Formats: sequence, structure tokens, C-alpha cells
Amino acid sequence: MSPFARHVRPIGDSTLEVEFETGERRVFDMTPYLRRGVFARLRDRSIFISARVVAGSVEWPGGIDLSYDTLYLESRPSTANPEYEHGIV
Repeated sequence: MSPFARHVRPIGDSTLEVEFETGERRVFDMTPYLRRGVFARLRDRSIFISARVVAGSVEWPGGIDLSYDTLYLESRPSTANPEYEHGIV
């Protein structure tokens, strides 16, 4: 079982930086998802940036969500942004 998401930060138009309960940060590219089903709504930036963590997964208004397993297994380690770490961004 993958760790739960603890925080999410939308980056650009199609990427999420997710911090997991282990403290690990990973980057998830939403690009392939934005061409499918309900995820196509996330091409609207105002909706995409409304991502939030709920019960360890990431969700958006309208019942759009990604499980913590998908987020963890299909993401790559993040190169830490020191300004983000210190709350500057």
C-alpha cells in the first residue's frame, strides 16, 4: 500500500507536487489524464488549481479525484525547491 498524500501544490497547467505522509515529495504529470473523461475538465486552470487533499487522495470539485496509489506509483521524486520549503513561494 502506498503512503497517503498530505499536501498538494499545482504547478503550471498539468503538474502536481504531492507531499506524502512519509515526508517524501513527488511530481505527478497530469498531461495524459487531461485527455480522458472527467479529467478533461481540469484543463481549465481555475479548476486545476483547486486541487486539495481529502482522506489521503487528491480531489477537485465535481467528484474528480486521484487515489494515493496512483499518485505515488505514477509519480517521480521531486527536486526540492528551497523557496517552497521555507514558505517563500
